[in-house]
Amino acid sequence: MSEDLPTWARRIRSMREARGWTQLEAAEQMRTHSDKELPDTDHLLRRWKAWERGENKPGSFYASVIAATLGTVTASLFPPQQRATDGLELVTATGMNTLDIMSRLSASDVNEATLQAVRITVDKLCSEYARMPPQDLIREGQQWLRRLVEMQEQRLSFSQRRETLELAGWLALLVGCLEYDLGQRQAAEATRRSALSLGQEVGSSGILGWAHEMRAWFALTSGDYRGVIAAADGGEAAAGNHSVSVQLVAQKAKALARMGRNDEMLKTLEHGRVLLDQMPYPDNVENHFMVDPSKYDFYAMDCYRQVGENRLARELSEEVIRASTDFQGHERWPMRIAEAQVTLGVVAAREGNLDEAIGYGRRALEGDRKSLPSLAMHSQDLAQVLKDRYEGEPEADAYLEQLQGIQRG
Repeated sequence: MSEDLPTWARRIRSMREARGWTQLEAAEQMRTHSDKELPDTDHLLRRWKAWERGENKPGSFYASVIAATLGTVTASLFPPQQRATDGLELVTATGMNTLDIMSRLSASDVNEATLQAVRITVDKLCSEYARMPPQDLIREGQQWLRRLVEMQEQRLSFSQRRETLELAGWLALLVGCLEYDLGQRQAAEATRRSALSLGQEVGSSGILGWAHEMRAWFALTSGDYRGVIAAADGGEAAAGNHSVSVQLVAQKAKALARMGRNDEMLKTLEHGRVLLDQMPYPDNVENHFMVDPSKYDFYAMDCYRQVGENRLARELSEEVIRASTDFQGHERWPMRIAEAQVTLGVVAAREGNLDEAIGYGRRALEGDRKSLPSLAMHSQDLAQVLKDRYEGEPEADAYLEQLQGIQRG
């Protein structure tokens, strides 16, 4: 039974089928993605069949070749074991709760234990981005941001001053993203510029890269595709080896897809895949400002939806939903799930299944945690298919009216 297969085995088969390859063709495709000579065709075919049956999990060499052949990141197809957390990290690591930290930040001297507690707190706040109500998270982020700014009046060493400013930069990025999610474009741009300034002051390639990425995101959701490319190129130059460089490349690929420059899009996606494949697995995949390997499939899903590669878009959507849901059925990344649902709706509409398309489209709009500009942009793809093919159908018209309400907001 396919349900009994390891996830990686099921996915090898589904990604092969989405590309329209036979097992023999997939095995032969491996040669173009290997820098070493591979065994004869019969041997490779036997191995491929065994992998699809879930036998003999590939070692590191073949795992990377298979991932490259199927157009994904190795750690997305073969994820490492993740450490479970119990939610008590702050007190366990520092012996302080939030009230203790706030009290110590008011002291004339700040010790290393207090700084470590602030580091953990900032990481925790950035990890709440995907699920916590944005109004609540903005309020908490701004409170900590004020405390870090006030600390600059205290007696700090050079390294302490630099680190507190860097932590303030990450919080400013977080607040700016949340403001944009709520449709507060002017406030988000002002906060983004503040973060950029802090990144320049402390020389943080990560903050600089994310400030450019936010500019690319704002441009993408506004339809300024040339602006996306300019922001992505500038950000990649500033980001160094930080994982934000992958997201910058992905934003560029999304813009190229919308401009109809498909060959350039494919090359750009592959560039991002190679970059991410070379990076270590993040310590905290929940942190919004760390690009985890499973996010590559999320980027590619958007691009393939845009260019009409329906089978690939569907396969990637189903994987995004699976990877974004934990073993208890809770949504880890609800906004990724919403976009995947939109993509499944677009594919269903293109294939003539209106009821299924509307069902996916409505589920995407119903989530509690959403980014209004991003959701409006992605849902517009479904709206366009519905207008082109189903105009006058009551269900399609009702969905379009619901979407227009979000866009007006």
